[in-house]
Amino acid sequence: MAAIALTAVTIDHGFAQSSDDLKNDEKTPSDVLVYGMGYSGRRFSSLVQINRDNAEKLVPVWAYSMADNQGAEGFPIVADGVIYATSHNATVAVDALTGRQRWRISHDYSAETLRVVCCGVVNRGAAIFNGKIIRTTLDNHVLALDAKTGKEIWNTTSPDPASIKNGYSMTGAPLVANGVVVVGVAGADFSHRGFIEGYDAETGKHLWRLYTVPAKGEPGSETWERDSAPTGGSTWVTGSYDPELDLVYWGTGNPAPWNPRGRKGDNLFTDSIIALRPRTGERVWFYQAMPNDPYDFDAVQTPIIAALHGDRSERKVIMQANRNGILYVLDAGTGKLLTANPFEKINWTNGINLETGRPNYTEVFSSSVEGKKVTVWPSVTGATNWQHASFNLQTGLLYINALHVGMTYEAPEPRDPVLGESVSGTIKRTTVIDDPNIRGFLKAVDPMTGKSKWERPYKSPNFSSILTTAGHLVFTGTMTGEFQALDSDTGKLLWSFQTPSGIVGQPVTWERNGKQYITVMSGIGGVYATRSGDPNLASVPIGASLWTFALFDK
Repeated sequence: MAAIALTAVTIDHGFAQSSDDLKNDEKTPSDVLVYGMGYSGRRFSSLVQINRDNAEKLVPVWAYSMADNQGAEGFPIVADGVIYATSHNATVAVDALTGRQRWRISHDYSAETLRVVCCGVVNRGAAIFNGKIIRTTLDNHVLALDAKTGKEIWNTTSPDPASIKNGYSMTGAPLVANGVVVVGVAGADFSHRGFIEGYDAETGKHLWRLYTVPAKGEPGSETWERDSAPTGGSTWVTGSYDPELDLVYWGTGNPAPWNPRGRKGDNLFTDSIIALRPRTGERVWFYQAMPNDPYDFDAVQTPIIAALHGDRSERKVIMQANRNGILYVLDAGTGKLLTANPFEKINWTNGINLETGRPNYTEVFSSSVEGKKVTVWPSVTGATNWQHASFNLQTGLLYINALHVGMTYEAPEPRDPVLGESVSGTIKRTTVIDDPNIRGFLKAVDPMTGKSKWERPYKSPNFSSILTTAGHLVFTGTMTGEFQALDSDTGKLLWSFQTPSGIVGQPVTWERNGKQYITVMSGIGGVYATRSGDPNLASVPIGASLWTFALFDK
């Protein structure tokens, strides 16, 4: 297993934004049709016009105001010369070459909605399929808009109990797989049962729901050793899809309440990667990364699909740089654990048993679940969070925006959870840092070992997702607003541009009329910016905007 390469896809030709077009997104760099720049979630582009030799010549082509003061975490969709972008309360279509608005649709909510949105008032993007822009809303609607006009085609409310009063919200981007719109929910910290569900992409009809936490008496409920109902397992980050295996891979969040003393046991199926059938929601396999999680280490990071090449065979795998600080590689068809190595500073485990898949817990973990005060690495924010890594086909490396922050942790006597009530206050914690000038790194990591080829430190962690290209470039953004290009082989900073606000968005690249462009959203927000108390972010202006860059050629 010396190298990693792209999972092969068959090239078919169909109508615009058909299922075949979505399958071939990685092979058609002129458009960006699927969250993650392709079903594999690799966020790698074969475009080379912008490269490490000329990146210093990048300039802004246009900027568009999203008219929003909340976090700008959205993934831009690029199709037929139009960019589609979302905020928490609007969907917009702008001309890709000029930034001129074609249409804008507002989405209104009651004031109560924002009370339960976790974590950060955001929307991470839309999907496109057969001329429809499909998105979720904070009040648990899934809706489709006409891509040409913005006119609403269908609007479906997620069935009970998915309501604001029960602590549910939707912040993630949909994934259209095999004609089904697959979505997840946020809000595990409000004591409800998380789920993944599917809708018919043409009609909006609700097709199925797979709960990520079992009800009493269902398989897995025996791993919750208490009389209170199992809760948690939210699914707030978009997954990936393998059309050949017809499997959707989706991560699940933490158990609730945070305090582990009130829910002893493994707490299935929280902190897990789940493989499911998009047409039925059938769970095919699962892998639990963090049994009985005390620390809110959500395993929601998008699983990245690739192929391992051995001496005589090829093995399709998924990779996940987990919030708990471990980089997992699993067999894509079976979920068998192949490797598991730390990529950041951790002390809750000294390794993962590859036979059982279970962590070898340290005294730090055992003391945590006993209620003793300990110092834990990483912190509740994780060794990474929701921000997406990129797998680069040229280097065979995984590029990760990692956090370097620990915490003191203490779990007092537990109390019973209440549906719709936040459980984040059920433990006591404070921030720990070992260098006031380094709270994060951009790392180029070997997926098979977790070791870094290079690391670049940052005063504050980057919550921007990462884009890598065949031009030997890594694109990312800082929370103080710099959009940056680095050499993928060395980590050398090649170019930086100051945007008006912090960047927590998802850069993409595309081509039009023979010219390559880079698009990203600027606009600070999200859980770290609003709750960490990081002094470096105290004066960063708010305000969401959409930016596009290209090489200066005049």
